[in-house]
Amino acid sequence: MAFEIKDIDETRAPLLDHLIELRSRLMRSIFALLIGFGICFYFADFILGFLVQPLKDAFPEGEGQLIFTKLPEIFFVELKVGLFGGFMVSFPIIANQLWAFVAPGLYANEKRAFLPFLIMTPVLFIGGAALAYYVVMPLAFLFFLGFGGETGGLQIQALPSAGDYLGLVMQFIMAFGLTFLLPVLLLLLHRAGIVTRDQLVAARRYVIVGIVAIAAIVTPPDPGTQVILAVPLLILFEGSLIIMRIQERAMKKNNAEIEDDTSDEPPKKIEASDQPAE
Repeated sequence: MAFEIKDIDETRAPLLDHLIELRSRLMRSIFALLIGFGICFYFADFILGFLVQPLKDAFPEGEGQLIFTKLPEIFFVELKVGLFGGFMVSFPIIANQLWAFVAPGLYANEKRAFLPFLIMTPVLFIGGAALAYYVVMPLAFLFFLGFGGETGGLQIQALPSAGDYLGLVMQFIMAFGLTFLLPVLLLLLHRAGIVTRDQLVAARRYVIVGIVAIAAIVTPPDPGTQVILAVPLLILFEGSLIIMRIQERAMKKNNAEIEDDTSDEPPKKIEASDQPAE
């Protein structure tokens, strides 16, 4: 009985070590998120001022304003700003903790294959968020404010609330940032052998329809912003196909070199001791 308990303890020991390490990585990530939240909450007014700049530029000079219809609305807006900004600030640390937990279980070639995707993820997300902030949001706000004016003798004036505006801005940034991760998803699926380049090429027309549908869903009903999102996604998709072709050529070359090295090995000499006894 003691032998069986010892065997069970030895079997559970590696699992317990992994769970302890996972808890440690999660605690560090949460701690980094809390620190980022605290810093961003302290500078919430400055961050909110940065986020409202596209709306301010869309209004005529001196006419733009944000309102709040509930007393605690601005407080919760600043909480959301702090949490949103804290996640952005702490994301490199969270990604590093994730990589530190996963990397020991990977082979050297798997690490080399996975590391570029880890680097591409924040770069593409920031690129999509920047496109949303500097290009899409100003055009979308000009489009929305263009519906104001006078109708039936009544003045129609835009009075956006701070909470609704922040929700719209976060929708823009998250939608563009996440959809720009399409190449990472496709290349990971290709690396895992789930999809091939030929399959994606054959399904190109369906992918184009899907990209247009996604652009129509995640953006407001403005044809201009939908096109601004759909065109970069199509370019990223075609770029992913090019990278897949390069990867496949490199894999074929490596396989051919391995086969050549194997074929060049001299035949193994049969020793007398290896011969079957008569």
